[in-house]
Amino acid sequence: MDGETSKKILIVDDNKDSRDLTVKVLKRLGYQIIEAVDGEEALTRAFQDKPDLILMDRSLPKIDGLEVTRRLKTNAATQHIIILALTAHAMRGDKEKAIAAGCQGYIVKPIDVRKLPDEVKAHLEGERGSVHGGEKD
Repeated sequence: MDGETSKKILIVDDNKDSRDLTVKVLKRLGYQIIEAVDGEEALTRAFQDKPDLILMDRSLPKIDGLEVTRRLKTNAATQHIIILALTAHAMRGDKEKAIAAGCQGYIVKPIDVRKLPDEVKAHLEGERGSVHGGEKD
C-alpha cells in the first residue's frame, strides 16, 4: 500500500455526476473517500470523520461551501483540514473569495481528471503552490 491509501478525502458536491467522477478518479488511487451532498452534511462528516482534505463545492444546498469552510477553519477540531474549493465559479474575484474563506486551493469545474490527482497529492504533501484553473493573469 502506498501513502495515499491512508488519506481520507471528503468530497462535498450536490451534483451527483461531478461527485461520482471525482470519487472515481480519487478512489482508483487508493484514497478513502467520504461524500456529502450539502453544507450541513459536510459539517457533520468533517467533524465525525476528520478527513485529511476536503474538496468543497461552493454552491451547496442548506449552507454554501464558503460558509462551511469558514466554520471549519474557525473550529480548533477542524482548522487543520486542507480545503480545496471545487467550483464552477471562475469569475474575477471568486478565487480570492475562496482563499479568504480559508481554502488552500481553487479547482475549476469541470475537473481535469489528469490534473486532479496531482493537485490533491501536492496539497496532502504540503506543496501548496499548485492551484490550477480560474482566471488568467
